[in-house]
Amino acid sequence: MESAPDPRGVLYPARLPAIERFSPGAGLQDLVSWFWLVDWNIAPGRTSRQELLPFPQMNLVIEPEGITLSGPASGASHRDLSGSSWAVSALLRPAAAQALKVAPVELLDQEMQFSAPGLLAAIAKIKAQPEQADAGPACAERFGSWLTAHLPAATSSGLQANELLDTVAAERGIVRVSQLAQRLSLSTRSLQRISERYLGLVPLAVIRRYRLQEAAHRLREDPAVSIAGIAAELGYADQAHLAADFRKVLGYSPGTYRKAETSLPALPPRH
Repeated sequence: MESAPDPRGVLYPARLPAIERFSPGAGLQDLVSWFWLVDWNIAPGRTSRQELLPFPQMNLVIEPEGITLSGPASGASHRDLSGSSWAVSALLRPAAAQALKVAPVELLDQEMQFSAPGLLAAIAKIKAQPEQADAGPACAERFGSWLTAHLPAATSSGLQANELLDTVAAERGIVRVSQLAQRLSLSTRSLQRISERYLGLVPLAVIRRYRLQEAAHRLREDPAVSIAGIAAELGYADQAHLAADFRKVLGYSPGTYRKAETSLPALPPRH
């Protein structure tokens, strides 16, 4: 499996433990965006905070304590890491919702225990092998094999939902629902129905998530570009509209985010 890095989604990458990402096999590409794996070893008494603007998708997460299906997030979120542990996760494509027989909207900002007989034990066994210096590919392959064996193929409507997400992710100029509907040759109502059924979010929230992810990435990685320039690149009418979206979702301005070198006030928990 080839590594499939994507810089979007993490607000402060330098603060996080190294994350490995691996592409799914050919038979899973309609159901899984990628597998991601992380190990951490935090000094006693300390906590490492992950500040995220998550992808508008569900995650199937394996940890030593069990397996959970995490629903889409309605906005920015965070997770505090402490001690030593690991996680192996699959970022699920919209079509996976039907394959898993779940409604993402019912899992918005929540998670549920997930039954996957034998999967946790198989992953834990790989992680426990001291001679397995690089367990990432083996974990991703085992996880993928389980999903292939247990999930049905994506339906035509699921593939349509995948196309919706892919279009928003790839085309920076899409900032309005009407633009997306026209691009996909759908009515606004049909677009809304597909988005809510397979992603658990309205189309505007999906669009805003990707545009803000891209804006945060550009602010972080390219200090030479102006905020007004980033707004223009992403199809915003002006800098003020980008700033308004930034404050609404993250709680602070693009300028504040760019200046932050170590930490910002903790984000409130999302329920």
